[in-house]
Amino acid sequence: MKIAFPFLVTLCIVLSFNCATSHKEIPEKPATRPPVIQNPSPAPLTPEESIQAMHLPEGFRVELVASEPMIQEPVAMVWDGNGNMYVAEMRTYMQDINATNENDAVSRVVRLEDTDGDGKMDKRIVFIDSLVLPRMLLALDDRLLVQETYSANIHTYRDTNGDGVADEKIQVYHDDTPDKRNLEHQRSGLVWNLDNWIYTSIQLRYKWTGDRLKIDSLEDVPAGQWGLGNDNYGRLYLSSAGGEVAAKGFQQMPAYGELEFEEAQYEGDFHEPWPIIATPDIEGGKKRLRDDSTLNHFTATCGQTIYRGNALPSYMDGDLFICEPVGRLIRRAKVLNQNGVRVVKNAYDKAEFLASTDMNFRPVNMTTGPDGCLYIVDMYRGIIQEGNWTGPSSYIRPQILRFGLDKNIGRGRIYRIVHESIAPLHRRPALLQSTSAGLLQYLSHPNGWWRDNAQKLLILRNDPSVIPALKALALGHSSFMDKLMFWKEKPADIGRIHALWTLEGLHAADKDMLLKLMEDPAPEMRKMAIWVSEPYIAKDDADVMSMLKKMVTDPDTGVRTQLVQSLRYSTAEKVTPLLEAVIQKDSARTGMVYQAAQLTLGHLTTSLAVQVNTEGLDEASQALVLKGADNFKSLCSSCHGPDGKGLKFGGSGMVAPPLAGSPRVTGNPGRLIRIVLSGLKGPVDGKEYPSIMPPQLNSEDQWLAEVLSYIRTNLGNSASIVKPADIKKVRDVVGRRWDPWTLEELQQAGF
Repeated sequence: MKIAFPFLVTLCIVLSFNCATSHKEIPEKPATRPPVIQNPSPAPLTPEESIQAMHLPEGFRVELVASEPMIQEPVAMVWDGNGNMYVAEMRTYMQDINATNENDAVSRVVRLEDTDGDGKMDKRIVFIDSLVLPRMLLALDDRLLVQETYSANIHTYRDTNGDGVADEKIQVYHDDTPDKRNLEHQRSGLVWNLDNWIYTSIQLRYKWTGDRLKIDSLEDVPAGQWGLGNDNYGRLYLSSAGGEVAAKGFQQMPAYGELEFEEAQYEGDFHEPWPIIATPDIEGGKKRLRDDSTLNHFTATCGQTIYRGNALPSYMDGDLFICEPVGRLIRRAKVLNQNGVRVVKNAYDKAEFLASTDMNFRPVNMTTGPDGCLYIVDMYRGIIQEGNWTGPSSYIRPQILRFGLDKNIGRGRIYRIVHESIAPLHRRPALLQSTSAGLLQYLSHPNGWWRDNAQKLLILRNDPSVIPALKALALGHSSFMDKLMFWKEKPADIGRIHALWTLEGLHAADKDMLLKLMEDPAPEMRKMAIWVSEPYIAKDDADVMSMLKKMVTDPDTGVRTQLVQSLRYSTAEKVTPLLEAVIQKDSARTGMVYQAAQLTLGHLTTSLAVQVNTEGLDEASQALVLKGADNFKSLCSSCHGPDGKGLKFGGSGMVAPPLAGSPRVTGNPGRLIRIVLSGLKGPVDGKEYPSIMPPQLNSEDQWLAEVLSYIRTNLGNSASIVKPADIKKVRDVVGRRWDPWTLEELQQAGF
């Protein structure tokens, strides 16, 4: 097929400013930790003074982008395709120590602009007013998706008359069921990912259908709190402040189930932050402080992002950055690959990328900007903990009052990180005015922000005229790629990957192309081809399945991992031999391929019938057990097996301990409830298992009572049922404990 490229010449001239200034390879210098400030002042600082209080590695500096009164209480920010910045302001968050009037509808989304091109915002318009704690933003085209706290409803907002204020509001997802959980434990995110799903930090994702969002509820997936990051290849990164886990959920996509490698996915002292300021206002109390009064364990991680820009040294590309507002710092972590397992490691030795001595510095979010810089949202305030944790009997309340931190409200700053050797570009993008053909080259841009927005806009426009060019790019046709301005700036396959997923979003990723890509020399292209082909796997397409059989012996670990993950869309009968063949090639049983294959087989077993015994139970108890059987089948059987005897794979060990005949199941129900609420780690009956029992604290009492009643009365067990009141009684005692128990701890506690 002949493809014309007349637009490329013009674009290379007009839009060449979008490439960051080329620069030499910059050697990395280590970070050091300065002496700790033992008696910090709680007095608010000016933005300029606060910048002086920040300690970064040599060569980096912080620049102010916006501050109060232009913004107040900022928590999240996004840009539209023209570089307009939208900032969510939680203007009622903890305005006093009792969280008075916190749910009043007076919060906002403001639109900020840099009109003179100096990199600093100078124009502010209230885009949306009268919101309840807005927490989730996603720019589509000239529409902005917004979700508020306590609500599942999502709306798009648009300015139709050019005055900068949203005058059009359309509901694109409807669910009036209120989310009554504490605001710290509700969803965040709304990230349009590489695979064209819009992800949140909990068990939900959405697909844009043209004028509405279609929901997909995921099961047995990792859950996070504030923030959601993604990398160049679509992997997601969560964190759990309550669970004191700075990074989680990054081993595989949530649609494939939860897979964590416990401590094996963290290297060195990853869980230890290194603040440079004493931390008296810590909700966990003195046990969370070192001898020098600094935070000894992450406790408020949020706002994580993968740096994907081109205005900082190349050695930072793909690094994970995590906010820790209690420690007044930002962690930079390297993401390593060890036998297919992702491992995160502090980039520095007992030091942080950014640490501040300003008590009111509260970084809560980060992202890569259109200029390729790393942006920081600083809520800049005294109290960062929500009201549930600042009550009269809390450890933290007297600390807040002693320092007067409750008085430091109504401020906020946005910064960007730059490097002295690279001049960031200030010219604003104009993607919303670009033609569809003109967007194609940005799929290969060295800055991930441009690639993501080009893909998203092409899909939103649903313009079939670009499909031939997208196929040429995805297949790597040299006659096409040689004409692209940006494609050599990153690994050659990055633009091809975006082209493939753009085709998927346009429903134009045909089978012939996918079969060709499954034989591509680039492992990432083979991997992506398998991922995109999942609808064909679900239909048991003969050509695709034949090709997948050949890929069992693929030399690349990532390709084999994707193979076993995608096979979950088939059936156990059809693909168990393939799974067995792949696992036999992976001799390291602790590796990614092995564990992912086990989970896939476990998932496939959930399609088997579950026998339910309700003999001798009254009508109410029978209903509890029957519903519990469904719950067990949908979630628990993927690890514990449909018969509760533990899932075995090819003569290897089990994914999780057996429940049939287990004294932890049939014994004191208080022990079982504790295990299910907070999780279980460590050896069980002298055996080690590849993952922990994940906490189910966010599950409702009714749901937990149902599933526990089922496993206590079935699976070869004959104990009493568990009622919702039994669950509540234990919750009232243990609170929101996210740290999994060990059997030794339970025994010491009398269980």
